[in-house]
Amino acid sequence: MAGQEKPVPSEEEVRKYFETCSNWGRWGPDDGAGTVNLITQSKRLEAASLVQTGKTVSCSYPLNPRGGPGNLNPFQHFMRFTEQVSMDYIGLVFHGYATTHVDALCHIFWEGKMWNGKPASEVTSIGAKSGSVDAWSQGIVTRGVLLDIPRLRGVDYVSVDEPIRGFELEEAAKSEGVELRPGDAILVRGNRIGYLENNPEAVPGVPPSPGLQVDCIPVLKQYDASILVWDMLDHRPTPYSMFEDPPAPGGPLHILAIVYMGLPLLDNAFLNPLAEACAERNCWEFMFTVNPLNIRGGTGSPVNPIAIL
Repeated sequence: MAGQEKPVPSEEEVRKYFETCSNWGRWGPDDGAGTVNLITQSKRLEAASLVQTGKTVSCSYPLNPRGGPGNLNPFQHFMRFTEQVSMDYIGLVFHGYATTHVDALCHIFWEGKMWNGKPASEVTSIGAKSGSVDAWSQGIVTRGVLLDIPRLRGVDYVSVDEPIRGFELEEAAKSEGVELRPGDAILVRGNRIGYLENNPEAVPGVPPSPGLQVDCIPVLKQYDASILVWDMLDHRPTPYSMFEDPPAPGGPLHILAIVYMGLPLLDNAFLNPLAEACAERNCWEFMFTVNPLNIRGGTGSPVNPIAIL
């Protein structure tokens, strides 16, 4: 794309994001819900009004004993059964690049701080005292907008050489005829499956990795997104020494979104079926629901997000 010729922001410009994109104190000093506060009752009613066909589309990879894409983090699944009943046990590490999950605001730290300026020491072995996933125990229900970047570019998938840029989020919305509004769930498709199928040497989470460039953060802040749902995660490595020496967990978007914006990240979404459904009806907005497990003090939760068309 011609737009890819636009220079990426300098390290000095990115350092300013820590202030210009911060939501610390916006909902009070003890808030743990972050940008989910932007989802009001009227926003949920707006989302419900978008349902036209009643069709549901899952945005989750299936839990797989062999692991997710790249065979990472396989989960344990044991069955027990008799002639009269069957039961099972599951155990998994849901953070990382395999399981579809939502990151709570206590998941990432930067310089000893987490969301809303709370000290990282508030996360202990028995749970987090603030920013934990149970802040969203009533569920996340809002208007969802799918921004299909491969469709915008006219390619099959996003490559390492051309990360998803902030201006492309706006271009994708414009090309799809949708307006980004406060409280929206913004779903960004890069087609991870297509990338992995065509790059068999790639390992999810191991640089070089395709994904979103850090200049997406000011755009998400400008439009007051309530949650970012993505299939490719941070573009790595970045050109910014502060995030690479040593390598920062997750990457710059994880740090800026979670720690400073209070923006939940729904990692490892499977967005290809939704992209097909949206293209079929030429409509890219829908009701979107996420229901994390109510884990007291938890750093996140595996989820099965559902778009209702």
